[in-house]
Parts: sequence; structure tokens; C-alpha cells
Amino acid sequence: MVLNLVVIGTAISLGPLHNSAFILLLSSRRGVRQGLAFLLSWLANLITVIAVVVLLTGGQPPTRHSVPSTAAISAKLAIGVALMLYGAYRNRRPRPPSPPRWTARIDNATPVTAAGLAWLLQPWALVGAGAATVIEANLSTLTDWLVLTGYCLLATLSLIVMEMYVVRAPAVANARLNALRSWLERHQEQLVVTLSLVIGLWLTARSIAELVT
Repeated sequence: MVLNLVVIGTAISLGPLHNSAFILLLSSRRGVRQGLAFLLSWLANLITVIAVVVLLTGGQPPTRHSVPSTAAISAKLAIGVALMLYGAYRNRRPRPPSPPRWTARIDNATPVTAAGLAWLLQPWALVGAGAATVIEANLSTLTDWLVLTGYCLLATLSLIVMEMYVVRAPAVANARLNALRSWLERHQEQLVVTLSLVIGLWLTARSIAELVT
């Protein structure tokens, strides 16, 4: 569970779409406030998904090869295959880089809008893979509590770092983050394809191994 959550959390944190949107928010009027609303909403979404899983399992992992255990692994397998197919599709049919229409209205965004944007841009396939992994958590041990906390923070790490950077050195941070956003936008297709294929292959291989052993 730990290794799977580290890989999934890292992939979530590195996603180019939400990082570009977050940098735009930080560059807008009241950027720190908007960024904080986005960050907290992002983190709340992750915690809510984990809480739902824990409520369903009672904080106890299902028996290996039981129906719930097999269903969770099968869900990860399906997500892995879907990500590989999506990555292959995007690689064959790349989309021309064009900013979404909402970016033109980002300066007038409210904290509620920023929070909703975090919900929309969350990579739900990866969040679902994380949820299917969290089913293995045993909340009677401190270690698993720390693992789940670490997963949520890791999946939010890029946002936390950028928010703190802008708070500490706004002028320098905005210039560098906007340069990073330009780079992300130029390489968005390659990043999406690479992340989809790599994480899809990881989830598929790990899930097959868990099913047959």
C-alpha cells in the first residue's frame, strides 16, 4: 500500500493541468487568497475520498482474495488500463495547445470559484486508484494513519510549495512561476501522455501481480 500511494500521490502532484491553473490563480488579484482556497479544496477532496473509504471498510482491510479485496484490485486494474489507452490515444491525436476559456476570467474569480476549480481539475482517475489502495489501510495502527496523511500531503505538495513561495517572495515567485506555467503549457501534451502511460503501466502491472499471487 505504501509504495502504491507514493507513486499515485507523486503523479497527482505533478499533473500539469492543475499546476498551470494554480499558477494563474496565484498571479491574479488576491492571488494568495485564491490559491489558498484552491489548495484547501484540493486537500479536502482527497481527505473526503479517504474518509468515505474508511467508513466503508471500518478502518480494517478486507481479507486477501475476498470479494471486496478483489474488487478493489480490479478497479485499480481497470483504471490502469484506461490510463494507458488514454495516453496512447493522446499520443496519436495530440491536441493543439490552447488555454481554456475560463483563464480569461481568472482575475475576477472568487474563493468559491477557485475552490470549485480545484474540484474540477482533480485527476479523478488517480484519486480513484488511491481510494482503491486505501482500502488496505488498517487504522488500528499509527503507521497507516501516517501513511494516509503523507499521501494527502504528497498529492498536494506542488500546491503547498508554490503557495508558500508566493507568500515569502511574491515578486520573484510570480515571475518564476509564470515562466514555469509557460513551459508546462508548451509541454502539456507530452507530460499528460507520459504520466498516463507510466502510471497506467504501474497500476496495471501491480494489480495483475496482486490478483495472481
